Amino acid sequence: MMKNTYKIAAAMAVVLAVMICSVVAFAGAPFVTLEGYGGIAFNPLAYLAAPTDEPGFKAGSVVEIAKPRIGAFYANLNDSDIDWTTLGIATAINKRVEVSYGYELVALGGVKNIHKSNVGAKVCVLDENSFGQSWIPAVSVGSVFKQTTGQVSGSDKSGFDIYLAATKTITQTPVPVLISVGVLSTEGHVNGILGFENERKEIFFGNIDLIPVSWLALGFEYKQGPDYGNWKDADYWNVHAGYFVNKNLTLVAAYTYAGDRHDKSLVGLGGGAVVSAQYSF
Repeated sequence: MMKNTYKIAAAMAVVLAVMICSVVAFAGAPFVTLEGYGGIAFNPLAYLAAPTDEPGFKAGSVVEIAKPRIGAFYANLNDSDIDWTTLGIATAINKRVEVSYGYELVALGGVKNIHKSNVGAKVCVLDENSFGQSWIPAVSVGSVFKQTTGQVSGSDKSGFDIYLAATKTITQTPVPVLISVGVLSTEGHVNGILGFENERKEIFFGNIDLIPVSWLALGFEYKQGPDYGNWKDADYWNVHAGYFVNKNLTLVAAYTYAGDRHDKSLVGLGGGAVVSAQYSF
């Protein structure tokens, strides 16, 4: 499995390299994340994960549902012998509210399979460039209800996250830069895969992506691990490259690190290769 993962990642890298001379349309962020909502991989963005600049589906005279976006991830965390596969879908209602669903299958060393479901909602409370001010970011609040089959002893099988995110694409720089920061209130062990606490912790997350050409994004993502006293998750980070094949399809290759699994002071999952395909209808 490890060799196959490296082959997939290498193939993705080749695709990115051989298409350097191509000219394609910029599909744009956000992606459908590991948990289904609009963001990058771990973290939500304030942007809605569905096209808001195109007509959607009319439901009566006052409701418009955007064309959905779907995303799939595969991660192999070699240090922990974990295969992590996800599938998510998100859309927007009246260009203001995002609704999403994500399913995760986490295979632990061929010994146990954990199934996790995520139902999300996000509301854009402030549009980017509001009031004619180019410095104002998009701001959204959201929540994700999660349920897992992998809860550890003493934890709950379900819980929910609440977050606030601010995202801005800066176009005055030599190349466009997307910057996003936020605060997440969570109860989860390892994003909720291993269950949920009875107390909440607030953590920081952030993203930065450069868009050197219209079809390519290069970025870094960080998520702080919550510390419940008797349980501490490691901080997560990844470096990624997104290739916008056309206005509908995006391919992503990344390396992620989810903490040192040998550090007994925290719960770390190690690192490994990640690939993703994203499609916007």
